[in-house]
Amino acid sequence: MSRRVKRPLRPAGDRPKGARPYRGSSAERPPAHRPGGKPGARLSASPPRAAKPVAPEPEKVAAELPLPTKVQTVVVTADENNMRVDRFLEARFPGLSFSHIQRIVRKGELRVNGKRADSKDRLEEGQTVRIPPLRLDAPKGTGPLSEAATKTLQALKEMTLYEDADVVVLNKPAGLAVQGGSGITRNVDQMLEVMRDAKGQKPRLVHRLDRETSGCLLVAKTRFAATALTGSFRHRSARKIYWALVAGVPKPKQGRISTYLAKEESEEDSIMRVAKHGDEGASHAVTYYAVVETSAQKLAWVSLKPVTGRTHQLRAHMAHIDHAIVGDPKYFNKENWDLPGGLQNRLHLLARRLVIPHPRGGVIDVSAPLPPHMLQSWNLLGLEHDRFDPIENAPEE
Repeated sequence: MSRRVKRPLRPAGDRPKGARPYRGSSAERPPAHRPGGKPGARLSASPPRAAKPVAPEPEKVAAELPLPTKVQTVVVTADENNMRVDRFLEARFPGLSFSHIQRIVRKGELRVNGKRADSKDRLEEGQTVRIPPLRLDAPKGTGPLSEAATKTLQALKEMTLYEDADVVVLNKPAGLAVQGGSGITRNVDQMLEVMRDAKGQKPRLVHRLDRETSGCLLVAKTRFAATALTGSFRHRSARKIYWALVAGVPKPKQGRISTYLAKEESEEDSIMRVAKHGDEGASHAVTYYAVVETSAQKLAWVSLKPVTGRTHQLRAHMAHIDHAIVGDPKYFNKENWDLPGGLQNRLHLLARRLVIPHPRGGVIDVSAPLPPHMLQSWNLLGLEHDRFDPIENAPEE
């Protein structure tokens, strides 16, 4: 896909609080991508044909480690530099359960350079890691799958939008959690257990989606791919586009939302609130939005491009400019607002498109179709699925 020249910003004019416009043109559809592509299409720009990844080289496999029945101290190698603590343990000890990793980290039994660590902390080459005695499950991926595991594998295959030796892009359905938590009995991370290879290595989640958000979810099948893809997200070379149905019509119709967001905890729930620079836990968040089509000035189909990747960023940002996403149980803040007849009261947010460099060359460019409840809404409101998506012209920063 060709890179577009960034255009200057327009004067602010009439804008919602926290948003400013950007200039975009809908005169011509980009030739490489049709936003309303048919559901089930594997790639929107066929990157494997244009830049076919080279055949994977054999991955360097660490010598099989003995069963860790006593405390041991290991040194982080160059290959393990920048790995998360939980991924480090998974790689060193295939078969170690997610719950066991969380337990030893939470209790402080695992130490990095003598200090407590969080499972999301990233390690540096040369650091020492104290590892307590571990309880390893038998490596999975060897032998026939059970009937339940076979059904899970089939469910994953039906979700698959793209797959090669290193990467899988899933079309996560709304309502399916990405990871485990309180009250969650089934999640994508758990389902990936059935895809362990002969060495016991399980595919790794590269990013996350909210439970009620559907669409493109990236999974790395190899440690090499996980490191490369995680780096692309960290360096913001991954491009994500979301579609949403919101209350009202944002003005201007194309804009930039820039705020600080911080988590606000309560006894029953936690949400992200708009905060001030310098507030404890506040992180900068930037989102570009563009109105694609409207329905009687009551609803708008918007396309969203998050520059940063904060928790609930899009949901909090749209509520902040007074155009909350339809069906959002946490952030919909419109009083005396009635849901139009026929529309389901479910979160209308889709991770529509993901564009990211492939770890072995070329570009992965995948689009997900509208989930059933959003497709129903689009049909009822007469929204045209294949309209030009003006977010294409939004800046990349």
